[in-house]
Amino acid sequence: MQRAVFGGSFDPPHLAHLLVAAYVLGAQPIERLLVTPTAAHPFGKRLASFEHRLRMCELAFAPLRQVELCAIEGQLPEPNLTLHTLQALAEQHRGVQLRFVLGSDLRAETAGWHDFTSICALAPPLWVARQGHPGAAGEPALPDISSSEIRRRLAAAEPTAGLLAHAVAEYIRAHGLYSLSSD
Repeated sequence: MQRAVFGGSFDPPHLAHLLVAAYVLGAQPIERLLVTPTAAHPFGKRLASFEHRLRMCELAFAPLRQVELCAIEGQLPEPNLTLHTLQALAEQHRGVQLRFVLGSDLRAETAGWHDFTSICALAPPLWVARQGHPGAAGEPALPDISSSEIRRRLAAAEPTAGLLAHAVAEYIRAHGLYSLSSD
């Protein structure tokens, strides 16, 4: 039995995140995908509240019944590291092989991660190709949609059609997230 861990800021969760989840669930022998938003960015980047990002993830991933929202990072001491999250999840999911979902754009950054070797031993990576970043031969590259570009567009009142799930876009609008006046 395998479960995959898909972590990130999800600020906001967008359609490429949903495509990654669907791809992993469809292409790999994964029973459940644990979507795990970070409580606080490891490099101090300002994020929408953890509660808002959790709710947006619930809305974004709702169509995929094998996805489970995991709020464990809200319970771990800050600053949190990926290794600590995976260790806590391994403790909760004893007897289950964890896999760690990573975009191919992160390959070059892993040397700077805390103990990436232990991360790989605990939850071997499932690399997902992103446009502009090579993956395995023949592996489809998923669209390169950026949360920071979506936040920029929202702050500038520019369209985000085709980038966000409708329910997420409505939630953002209803709560005034990412607008220049919300800072």
